[in-house]
Amino acid sequence: MATLADSFLADLDELSDNEAEIPEDNNVDTADMEEDIDGDLADLENLNYDDLDSVSKLQKTQRYIDIMQKVEEALQKGSDVSIQGVGLEDDPEYQLIVECNALSVDIENEIVIIHNFIRDKYRLKFPELESLVHHPIDYARVVKKIGNEMDLTLVDLEGLLPSAIIMVVSVTASTTTGKPLPEEVLGKTVDACDRALELDSAKKKVLDFVESRMGYIAPNVSAIVGSAVAAKLMGTAGGLTALAKMPACNVQLLGAKKKNLAGFSTATSQFRVGYIEQTEIFQTTPPPLRMRACRLLAAKSTLAARVDSIRGDPSGNTGRLFKDEILKKIEKWQEPPPAKQPKPLPVPDSEPKKKRGGRRLRKMKERYAITDMRKLANRMQFGIPEESSLGDGLGEGYGMLGQAGSGKLRVSAGQSKLAAKVAKKFKEKHYGSSGATSGLTSSLAFTPVQGIELTNPQAHAHQLGSGTQSTYFSETGTFSKIKIL
Repeated sequence: MATLADSFLADLDELSDNEAEIPEDNNVDTADMEEDIDGDLADLENLNYDDLDSVSKLQKTQRYIDIMQKVEEALQKGSDVSIQGVGLEDDPEYQLIVECNALSVDIENEIVIIHNFIRDKYRLKFPELESLVHHPIDYARVVKKIGNEMDLTLVDLEGLLPSAIIMVVSVTASTTTGKPLPEEVLGKTVDACDRALELDSAKKKVLDFVESRMGYIAPNVSAIVGSAVAAKLMGTAGGLTALAKMPACNVQLLGAKKKNLAGFSTATSQFRVGYIEQTEIFQTTPPPLRMRACRLLAAKSTLAARVDSIRGDPSGNTGRLFKDEILKKIEKWQEPPPAKQPKPLPVPDSEPKKKRGGRRLRKMKERYAITDMRKLANRMQFGIPEESSLGDGLGEGYGMLGQAGSGKLRVSAGQSKLAAKVAKKFKEKHYGSSGATSGLTSSLAFTPVQGIELTNPQAHAHQLGSGTQSTYFSETGTFSKIKIL
């Protein structure tokens, strides 16, 4: 019989055998991983950040060239009706729009890469500029305009930046610690600015093409926000399907820019809104209601995009119904509140009636309850005249009193339960005088039941006392003897 130690040793031997089989596969995987890592490191080492072509490669790809050529041909040809009877996924026009949406996202990423390249190079000349101008295209335009000029008063930035930002840039440039760039570095920076501006113009062409085809691709979204805004939303989201899958809170922020207040207060700054602020509905809405209108537009646009993604309504009637609903809601928000109705004054000296229940209330109701005689006096029999105190209907009327056939005006009133209880209580009480013997003692007692009653004051003295007096200290009481068998 094997012991516990032998079983443990056998398990260890099995584990060692399994481990001897595994390393062969692991060696292959680790070798592949090492090759991938070495390849990535080699690519990073070969990547020269001083060369713009090694950083930005999108414009030289065949995909970019083919798509831009098709877009330019389509823009010159104009909008035409797509092939009837062909599904949306099989339509070449729609395939080109999907490719344009993907390309617009790639162009955005490429612009960010070039912006980082420009910022790294121009940081030696004007390090504070990147914190003042956040948008990549605006930054590229300003850098190209300034160049190596140290005195910004000689540079006209009108039309490139708002006047408040221009003032801040000029004041900051006068106190900057930057130095002029070498000619070679400045040339690379200007070339990068030109490439960023070319990519921006290419993106605008792509958006113009998508906008011209939005009436066919996304009719419901175009009916709500317009073709231009719908094209921008689709381009930023990456296509109609991606826009349909996006929640409304994210659609609201598509295209939002980070605003630079240049040191001013944020109390009056506008909320963050993307391309939706360019819609006609948003612009015609009063400023206090624009945030609510923006949320409503984003929600309805998301629903319309989901309808368009499955080709639920190619005619666009759903989008128009959504737009009418949005306009009605905004009009409803602007209606004045209903006028306050005049509230009548309360009755003078009217206090709220106390409502309570229980034994005390029942007693009070029984005490002040209306009697049978009063009930008969308050009633009148149909067709029979009532008797009155002065006759001929004069004086106080007796109602149905005396008309029951007895010929009497008096009704026998039964004793109430309360009166019976009170009478019983008083009858049980002894109204005799105390047992003291004095000249003022009397054997007469006044009771509410029998009036004057003759009692014996010494009658109670012969009765047994109460409590312990009747047992232990009684004169007549004896001890009881219990026989134990």
